[in-house]
Amino acid sequence: MTTLALPATEDLRARARACLDRIGVVVPEGDDLYARTPITGEDLFGLKGSGTAETEAAVAAAHETFLTWRSTPAPRRGDVVRRFGDLVREHHDDLAELITLEVGKIGAEAYGEVQEMIDIADYAVGLSRQLYGRVIASERAEHRMVESWHPLGVVGIISAFNFPAAVWSWNTTVALVCGDTVVWKPSEQASLIALACDRLLARAAEESGAPAGIHHLLIGGRETGETLVDNPRVALVSATGSVPMGRAVGPRVAARFGRSLLELGGNNAAIITPSADLELALPAVLFAAVGTAGQRCTSLRRLIVHRDVVAELVPRLTAAFERLPVGDPFDKDTLVGPLISRVPLETMREAIARVTDDGGKLLVGGDRVETTADSAAYVRPAVVRIDAHSPVVREETFAPLLYVLTYDTLDEAIALQNDVPQGLSASIFTQDQQEAEIFMSAVGADTGLVNVNLGTSGAEVGGAFGGEKETGGGRACGSDAWHAYMRRSTSVVNYSGEVALAQNISFS
Repeated sequence: MTTLALPATEDLRARARACLDRIGVVVPEGDDLYARTPITGEDLFGLKGSGTAETEAAVAAAHETFLTWRSTPAPRRGDVVRRFGDLVREHHDDLAELITLEVGKIGAEAYGEVQEMIDIADYAVGLSRQLYGRVIASERAEHRMVESWHPLGVVGIISAFNFPAAVWSWNTTVALVCGDTVVWKPSEQASLIALACDRLLARAAEESGAPAGIHHLLIGGRETGETLVDNPRVALVSATGSVPMGRAVGPRVAARFGRSLLELGGNNAAIITPSADLELALPAVLFAAVGTAGQRCTSLRRLIVHRDVVAELVPRLTAAFERLPVGDPFDKDTLVGPLISRVPLETMREAIARVTDDGGKLLVGGDRVETTADSAAYVRPAVVRIDAHSPVVREETFAPLLYVLTYDTLDEAIALQNDVPQGLSASIFTQDQQEAEIFMSAVGADTGLVNVNLGTSGAEVGGAFGGEKETGGGRACGSDAWHAYMRRSTSVVNYSGEVALAQNISFS
């Protein structure tokens, strides 16, 4: 078997340094934690971290700035986000390269993630002139009742490695135009891209005349995150990560009566019906299953195929998996880059072993790719056939592992789709309008994202993003998701000159 040749870590370190220099980042070097590249599995820089004292100071400063920022007209707050979007455009290539270096995304995916930052900045600028309330009919004569939305406070953001810049930008741009200030703790596996984003936002604030304290970055580990979560001055904690992380964060925030917005795991499924256009379904399924090496919350984990179609679909699917180029994400021909570390590789191996022990069959992939860097984790995406009711199917394996299940009726397929603890994204491939409508209805998929003739991944910033059940129930990005970043106020004005009590109560 051919050994995959990878670039030297020293060359990758030089590329990272050049990107950071062009953006204007001064790397806080130290030995508290390390910026690492999954391309070789080796360290790029040692970094100075933020401990408890730095976290408390950042929250206090953010709260102090909020007291002024909340009174800044929303369109002026939008000016900061507009300038930030312009700076992201100027440094599109540098930011994408840092994402590839630190997360291992192939070039096209990294470039697309940065484009998503630009898109949400454009969206948030428009939102800054549309923070609408409403007028409500009062039951009392000559009274006016209105509902208004006001800035909430300090927003704490905890982001994951797989979308190290986009998810932060979803939260930050909307929070800023809503009048909030932000304290961000990125994943320890994505510190360099966080430093770059923070630097560009600081420039945008300075050039727009906004206070520097509207945004604070904390480079740290679990202790830093816990301190942020527990601080009573953090009005909203928006946390993206695993279900266990959400189980820890949610109750801690609730215990102090704070708000939380949780975006957690996804065990997403796609149903292939007898009428499905397989030429359309195959590439959508392929990308959803192996994009970002299967390390997306919206990655396709379960393919629920009608028995009449499975014999035609599975050979074509496995053939496509066999041809997938796995390798250096900087190589333009690569479609599957490295796993973030050895941990998901071992998790994937364990899941495949459980599948075979449970009577399932590995059809393709699952083997580690030998490389010139012993610490790197490259794996060939796997497809397995397994009984639809096997316990392993109900668990999310954060790696490129696709389960193929079969069904006979649409009701059965929907039941299989819904029979997991997670509820993020679901898809159906069909040319039957009735099937599509049922799938999107109240008796259909119980997920936050429902797709027809599309894969499970690839959300747009204009729609609210998030899911149900163990996915956490939070919503970020578009639609009315901005409500999470503001507080609601119902106000009544009496201009009658008399006291008119509600429900015509007489109290004299």
